[in-house]
Amino acid sequence: MDNRPMEGTAHGSRPRVLIVDDEQNLAELLVMACQVRGWSAEGVRTGRAGVAKARAERFDAIVLDVMLPDLDGFGVIEKLRSEGIDTPVVFLSARDEVDDRLTGLRLGGDDYVTKPFNLDEVIARIEARLRRSTAVGPDAPDDVLTVGDLELNEATHEVTRGGTPIDLTAREYEVLLLFMRNPRVVLSKAQILDRVWDYDFGGNGNIVELYVSYLRKKIDAPFPNLPPLFHTKRGAGYSIRAER
Repeated sequence: MDNRPMEGTAHGSRPRVLIVDDEQNLAELLVMACQVRGWSAEGVRTGRAGVAKARAERFDAIVLDVMLPDLDGFGVIEKLRSEGIDTPVVFLSARDEVDDRLTGLRLGGDDYVTKPFNLDEVIARIEARLRRSTAVGPDAPDDVLTVGDLELNEATHEVTRGGTPIDLTAREYEVLLLFMRNPRVVLSKAQILDRVWDYDFGGNGNIVELYVSYLRKKIDAPFPNLPPLFHTKRGAGYSIRAER
């Protein structure tokens, strides 16, 4: 594994990672592995402590065990996302069923690693989330992507349609950004999984269908007098385009 320190975050400091896991030895191992990478890391052992930490302090990534003794990982992320805390979350779990993975992602998780795992893989997945979340820094150009009357500002993450603000979760934003960077291009489920989630959960495309549905409900459904922007090409995938 490349042990060179990662560059600082968009807010100028070294990345801060919160580890939420009740297995003390594992949590300490993850903290040390993060510190070797040059990141700041600390661990807590309960779900409620994780929520309290994430509320009180700013972290760049959270590693979250699903099976915790008080509030499980799914309950933790539900609380965080409901409060507008969109810190990237990498789930750890001994539960490897597809339904569990999909549940974690539907609730706003960014990645899901099953136990037992390779430590280098977990660190690589955390790093992928850190790089993605800091890709747009304070000095980035104010680029606005436009498809018809839909606008996405890459610098501020603001999305509007016809001037009306559209509130998206962090993952919904990532999916929309991929579409808007590739207007009129039909993207397959496999391509979307690879570009947004980094891996394909055994080839299961249900999560893509789910997020395209979420975007349609927020971008097309509220504007019945405007032409829909999301389109399905049966057997091929999805695209975003404005009808001429």
